[in-house]
Order: sequence, then C-alpha cells, then structure tokens
Amino acid sequence: MIEEASPLLVLVTGATGYIGGRLVPELLAAGFRVRVMVRQPRQLEDREWSDRVEIVQGDAADPANLVRALYRVNVAYYLIHSMGAGASFESLDHTNAHNFAAAAYACHVDRIVYLGGLYPKTEELSRHLKSRKEVGEILLASGVPTTVLRAAVIIGSGSLSFEMLRYLTERLPIMITPHWVDSKIQPIAVRDVLHYLVGSANMPSNVNRGFDIGGPDVFTYRQMMLRYAKVAGLKPRRILALPLLTPSLSSHWVGLVTPVPKRIAKPLMLSLVNEVICKEHDIAEYVPDPKESLISFDRAVELALQRIQDRRVTTSWSSATTAGAPSDPLPGDPDWAGGSLYVDERERIVQATPEQLWHIIKGIGGEHGWYSWRLGWWTRGLLDRFVGGPGLRRGRRDPFDLVVGDALDWWRVEDIEENHLLRLRAEMRLPGLAWLELIVDTDAQGRTIFRQRALFHPIGPTGGLYWIMIYPFHGLVFGGMQRNIAHAAENLSPKHEHGKD
Repeated sequence: MIEEASPLLVLVTGATGYIGGRLVPELLAAGFRVRVMVRQPRQLEDREWSDRVEIVQGDAADPANLVRALYRVNVAYYLIHSMGAGASFESLDHTNAHNFAAAAYACHVDRIVYLGGLYPKTEELSRHLKSRKEVGEILLASGVPTTVLRAAVIIGSGSLSFEMLRYLTERLPIMITPHWVDSKIQPIAVRDVLHYLVGSANMPSNVNRGFDIGGPDVFTYRQMMLRYAKVAGLKPRRILALPLLTPSLSSHWVGLVTPVPKRIAKPLMLSLVNEVICKEHDIAEYVPDPKESLISFDRAVELALQRIQDRRVTTSWSSATTAGAPSDPLPGDPDWAGGSLYVDERERIVQATPEQLWHIIKGIGGEHGWYSWRLGWWTRGLLDRFVGGPGLRRGRRDPFDLVVGDALDWWRVEDIEENHLLRLRAEMRLPGLAWLELIVDTDAQGRTIFRQRALFHPIGPTGGLYWIMIYPFHGLVFGGMQRNIAHAAENLSPKHEHGKD
C-alpha cells in the first residue's frame, strides 16, 4: 500500500498585513498546511482561520525566532516590508532579508516566495523600489530556490494603493498634481496577486528568478483616477499637472486628504515617478493565468467597492502599519516597567442594557465619530497629520466590527473583550504612551456601569508638560465622550442590541 504524501507545510510571514492576511485562507483552501509567524499572536485571535493554522511568535530581526518558525517548512512566504519604520527602513529591510535567507537555508526550506515591487530596468529608482529590488536579490542569492513576484499598484479593498487612489479621487473633484500623474503603471487585482502567490508554491526546484506580474491594462495614474471616478459614479475629475510640484510637497497634501500618513506617502510618491510596466509574462509558464482570465482595472475597482459596501474588507494596509514600537507594555501588565502614569478615570450609570452600551462603544470612531467636541478632535487630528502622524483619516476597516490589531483613526485596538472592554493604544505623535479604555460593567443592583480610563505615560519633561497643558480639556473631551456615548446607548432601539444597523 502506497502512503499518500502529506500536504506541504508553508510559512506565511506578515500574516497580520494586507496580503498575508488574505493569502492564508487561500493556501488553506488549496490544501496546504499553514504556519504563520507574527510578532503579536493576539492580533490573529479573531481571524476565522486562526484555529486552522499553527501560530509562531517571532520577529525577522531575531535569527533564533526564524529558525524556530522555519523548522520543517517546505515553502516560506516572505511578506515583510519596513516602509512604515521611518527613515531607516532600507537598513531594516536588508537586515530582515539577510536573517530570513540564512535561516531558510539552514532549515533546508525548499522554496522562498517573495512579493516585491515592479521596477524599470533603466531608470533611477526611488528608495522604496530600490529597497524592494535589493530584498529580492538577497533572497535569490540565499541558496534556496526563490520566486520573486514583482507587482505595481495592487487594486483591492483595503490595499494601500487603492485607498490612496480612492480618497484622492473621491475628495478632490479638481486636483493639482505633480508630473508623475502621467507616468505609466500596470495595475493588478489583488485576486490575481493571490493566484500567483499560491501557484508559486509548486514551482520546480530549478527555478530561481523574478517574474513581472500585472493585469491586462496599462494606464497613467491620471487615467486610473478618471476611470475610478467613472466606475464609482462620480462626476468627471479635472486633473492639472504642475512640473514644479515635488513628491515631497505631494506627500503633504496626500497625507491631509487620504488616510496615508506622510511618512508612508512620501516614499510612495517618489516611487510613482518611475514607470512600472511588465516586461515579460513568463510566470504563465509555471503558474497559468486564472481560467476566467486576468481581472481588468475597472472590474477590480468594482469588486473592491462592492466589498467596502458589503462590509467585507477582511484586511487593510493599516492593520500592519504602526507609528511606533510594535507593542509597548500596558500599565497593569506583568511586564510594565513602571514610571510616571497619569490617569483620567470616569464612571457613569447608564440607563441601558450592557449590550446596548457595547453596541455604541464597538462602533466608535470612523464615520460615527468620537461623541464629543468635533472641532477639538478635528483640530488635533489635523495637527497630528502635519507632524507625520495618522490623524483621524484612517477611519475603520468596518463600521461595526473590530478585532485586535485594527487601526481606528489614530488609535490601534490593543484588546477587546466582547460586551466588556475596548482598549485602544494611541498612535498619534505624542511625547509619551497613551491608552483609552472603555469598559462595560454591572453593579450589585444590576445597573449598567460605564467606566472610561485615559492613561498617559510621559517620556521626558516634555511628556509631563503635555499632560498639564491638555488636562483642562479632559472634561470637555472625555467627559463629553462618556456622557454622549451613554445617551446614545439609552436612545438606542432594542433591535440594534445584537447586530449591525
């Protein structure tokens, strides 16, 4: 009797990110055994596939973590990029790639698959594209057969490129843009990217090279914005190109108009200067195109907008993009290092059920707002954008659903306990660490209690001064927030307690 070979074991890095989070269920559906490596396993707790994968905690900067994660792995997907790490992102990209290459070779991995950026062969590259190119070269030289997929703009709900295109087009009926608006680009639908990624796991062992992947259309960025407006049912947009408008200046207004902060917008703007068009389609020799053919730009936009409308945006670029350290300890955690801690704590009895109160709390932020002093929140968000922070424009992945790791305007969901606790960590530019906790409880009399805690751990004298300066506004901001959330819960129709509007 011949035993059937067990399914290949694949490792997915970057599983909390946009592509990684969508790749995992595709690999499972294709019959692979899947292991994921993440820095914070808690961020995967609410993913519908989390109980079907092996989760390893690790960081590409730690070689020991990588050896543990790559043990007995057949195919390793390298989906780690450091563009959000600030000015030193190239150095971090190179270090991580070298670590991963060495660990994959030591663990006898059969294949590495890397999703990089499409770039021209003859032009001077932006820092972003140059780093993507060099990471691919590091992996190709690892001694492990490697597939490098090179893609330009990826069109899909929640993708960084799509969100930037969407917000620019929807919010600016008249745009003044740099000359890159007429650079040629070959976009590709996220579904087709996933198709090529999954198919690359079964490439022959003698294949060690890069492949250009793109959709059936080649447009300029101007044409993509005009076509987006048409598909979305918007009035025709007017786009004026000014040669003197530099990518650096462009990143400022992109940071103000879209959810993309300046620190990420700038390298993207610089990359758009390059024309990125596929020079070959050799990938089809090893991974045939989808049976229904590659998805056109217009159809990709339709699919993305439909998922947004249906509230089925499963992953977002902002899920893996933080403004600071991956996760600092929370006061009260076992690893809290101590130091000064300022606390603004408020408690209120609410004439509503815990489920009604939780419904309002879980929907906070984004289009629902923060239930207090709109001008104050808007002004603080605008100031944060000017200094390179996320501001309030990131919004929410879903109007009602939240999971650990979600970006929520300038906050990140640190912890969530259904019907009890929502803990948010601030990612705005601050001289310290800040959290906001919204807690639902009941007292001995069975009354609904709404507790709200704002915590701030100052860093240096500036941090203490910052708290002193903003404290007089807390009654207006946090007091008003608690009061208005309570009133919203008390006025909520009972039919909305357990579901979405």
